[in-house]
Amino acid sequence: MKTYFNIFKTKSQAYFATNIMFVAFIAANLLNATMLRFLTVGKILAIKPILADTAILLIIGAFAYVIKPKKQYIYFLVWTIFLTIICVANSMYYTYYMSFASVSLLSTSVFIVDVGDAVVEQVLNIKDFVYAYAPILLILLHIRLTRHDYYAMVTKIGRAKKTAVMTLMVASIMMAVFFLSLTSIEISRLYKQWNREYIATNFGIYTYQANDVFQSMEPKISGLFGYDKAVKTFRDYYIANTNLDKANKYTGIFEGRNVIVIHAESIQQKAMDLSFNGAEVTPNLNKLAKEGNYFDNFYSQVSVGTSSDAEFTFNTSLMPVSSGTVFISYADREFKTTVNLLKDKGYYTYCMHGNNAGFWNRNIMYKQIGYDDFISKEDYVIDDTIGLGISDESFFKQSVAKMVEKKSTLAPGQPFYSTLITLTNHTPWSETDRYGNYPVTMTANVNGQEIVVPYMEGTTLGNYYKSTHYADNAIGMFVEELDKAGLLENTVLLIYGDHDARISAKDYDRLNNYDPATDSVLMPEMEGYKVYDEYDYELDRSVPFIIWTKDKKFNVKEKTVMGMYDVLPTIGNMLGISSQYELGHDIFSVTDNVVVFPNGNFLTNTVYYNNQKEEYKALSNTPISQEYIDQNIAHANSILTVSNSIIKFDLVKKQRLFDILKESSNDEKTTN
Repeated sequence: MKTYFNIFKTKSQAYFATNIMFVAFIAANLLNATMLRFLTVGKILAIKPILADTAILLIIGAFAYVIKPKKQYIYFLVWTIFLTIICVANSMYYTYYMSFASVSLLSTSVFIVDVGDAVVEQVLNIKDFVYAYAPILLILLHIRLTRHDYYAMVTKIGRAKKTAVMTLMVASIMMAVFFLSLTSIEISRLYKQWNREYIATNFGIYTYQANDVFQSMEPKISGLFGYDKAVKTFRDYYIANTNLDKANKYTGIFEGRNVIVIHAESIQQKAMDLSFNGAEVTPNLNKLAKEGNYFDNFYSQVSVGTSSDAEFTFNTSLMPVSSGTVFISYADREFKTTVNLLKDKGYYTYCMHGNNAGFWNRNIMYKQIGYDDFISKEDYVIDDTIGLGISDESFFKQSVAKMVEKKSTLAPGQPFYSTLITLTNHTPWSETDRYGNYPVTMTANVNGQEIVVPYMEGTTLGNYYKSTHYADNAIGMFVEELDKAGLLENTVLLIYGDHDARISAKDYDRLNNYDPATDSVLMPEMEGYKVYDEYDYELDRSVPFIIWTKDKKFNVKEKTVMGMYDVLPTIGNMLGISSQYELGHDIFSVTDNVVVFPNGNFLTNTVYYNNQKEEYKALSNTPISQEYIDQNIAHANSILTVSNSIIKFDLVKKQRLFDILKESSNDEKTTN
């Protein structure tokens, strides 16, 4: 035994002595991948991701042996820089989106120029650059090895091809062991890539990124593979789920009315519940909510496309695509939308936004959504800017004038559908001097005296509430101006938050656990500390949805959980339209609604299910059976699969053409 150990020791020492740069490349990049998991999702010791990442690094490293030893350094350095960039990018991305980056989003990188301040102030963090040690390590190691004639020694020894083959064999064995260890459910998740965090956590960051490259190619190759299966899934779903929603007391109540939609940037429902020193953060939204139909358990279902995903799901009742964004990767597809359904009923449709027309590819995608006109930054006088562009107050003021002009060109009695997208409440919420006088302080009794303490002043969350207060004030002014211009007559106003503010959970600690006596945050072990777990955070990401009319005839607070994909069925029932492809439900015709999120999580009135962790939190005293969980897991998978099939294979268009051909064939048979 001792002899074998000595032989192994001697050979190991010889291997490491002649493969120093290779070993350093593997070790540095594997450590980076492990650190990324630890600094994002908090997991460090896991066999599968380490196994998969090591195998990929071995495959990359093996090809260095076909290069002369003196040139191998460049090969390893280039790959290390590339892999380091992947780690840095994913670390930054996770800070803001709580998910991992996608190669498919490279086409949207031009948008970073427009939101540069937000990236610098809200996303960049020192920890994001800890991974940069890897290329520096290789450079310093190369300098040292050069001084000791390492490359000349390795060249003299040779055996490069044999080493390359052996390395690839080891990598292949490791990869085979990795794949054999996967369950059918894990393989399905890897293929579907709905839950990016799950894949990066359990399969490794390099495996995730390699899989993402393949997924990102789907818009180009989707027509080649999987079409028959997608069509079957698509038709089976809609055959089983046809006409589930029934007529109710809201059916047709808004038929023929004008519709004005306010797409409110980053406004969360939680802000509507807050007051500072007795002053509400959103007094105008609160007033509209009390006077109209208010859905206070409403959730955005966005993925990496954020605002564009919100617009897509709001208008189509479909989910965001699993890889990339619909607005960028699938802007040539055909969809049934609220906009084009109303357009078919004689409505004039247009959208107004103070940003660049090409941002999120809106100038292209809006044609598919069905807008007759898109009024963008080029059509406004940029006389007052806050944050990313024209202030909400100036935007709304100019928009009312444009809406009056538009209405004057319509035929008598012709209704219109108008969407207005706000901008000021976009991160980074740094121009606090422009938001008006709204202190986020606290008046408290400290040592027997009433004093004003800082509370949320100077914090990211505090600045967000100041910005939201400004945005709310602008919405209030807009509604007043609409009324003065006569645009609220025979009109229904829809207001929705496009997505949550994407402020990290730790920023809520001061809001929930502030101690005015010490102007500090309570520690977990202190009396009065309020636990705020990840489920509390997820549930607090709800956004407002309000349906309001001037006559204030319909004022109901609806507490049933509702998703963005439920808007078209709900408002469509009121307007007399419907889409045969909607995945959501009319909220007034469903008893146990399910909100499915793009990562596979789901929410009902009684439970929030975490797909990544495969666990749930009960939200009521109602017993939760495993059958109920399994049933909704299957439902979530079905929703996501069908939606992806529709988008990737352009099935709305193909079904329309199929129906035309079928109808034509039937007419021909009838004639004969």
